[in-house]
Parts: sequence; structure tokens; C-alpha cells
Amino acid sequence: MSNPKQTQQTQNVRLDKWLWAARFFKTRAQARDMVQSGKVHYNGQRAKPGRNVEPGAMLLVPVGYDTKEIEILALSDKRLGAPLAQELYKETEQSIVNREANQQARKLNSFHSPKPDGRPDKKQRREIIKLKHS
Repeated sequence: MSNPKQTQQTQNVRLDKWLWAARFFKTRAQARDMVQSGKVHYNGQRAKPGRNVEPGAMLLVPVGYDTKEIEILALSDKRLGAPLAQELYKETEQSIVNREANQQARKLNSFHSPKPDGRPDKKQRREIIKLKHS
């Protein structure tokens, strides 16, 4: 019998399939589109969706408003549960610091652009329309 760890290290896994299995994207099609459009970088370079990934490789992956810089720790071509999928990679310390700084900046920026409590009533809408057309 072969060791499952050994077969896991020698298997070939496509980049788009690994991103899907690690739960960065909901579908393989989304993962493929992000890689094709150049938003995902493999070892600092644009890559094709069919590129084979290797443990130890560095990826830049867009997540929401931010970009995560991760290191591949293990390979999988099957979609796993979230706790198991997080064991496939490790985010770098610099990436964590950058994401937290960006999050804090977004919070501070939201104070300078207040949102109204509700929708304007009929009188306020008329005043807005009058202001826009004058």
C-alpha cells in the first residue's frame, strides 16, 4: 500500500482547481476567470489556469477589497471543508498586516462619507430634483 502523504505530494493539481479546492472561489469557473484575467499571480508572475502548483509556491490572490499573499503548504484537487481547506496554505505576516491596515483605513474613511438614516420623503426628493436641475 502506498502512503497517502506521498501520493499527495506527487500529484499534479491545476492552479484553478487548487484555488477552488482551497475555497478562495465558489466555482472553478470563477477561479479560472480570475487567473486568466491576471488577477492571480504565481511566484510573482501571471499564470495560466492549467499551471501545476507546487508546495512552497507563493500566490497573490484577490479576496474582496484586499489581496492575500499566501504560501502553498499542501495540494488537493478535491474541495474540502473550510477548516481543512485553510490547512492547504499559510498567509504571510506582511499580508495580514497590510489587510488589517486597509480594513482600518476603510473604517476611518466611512466616517467622512455619512450615509442617510433612511430614504428621502416626497418633499426632500422634490428639493433634490430641483437642486440637480438648477
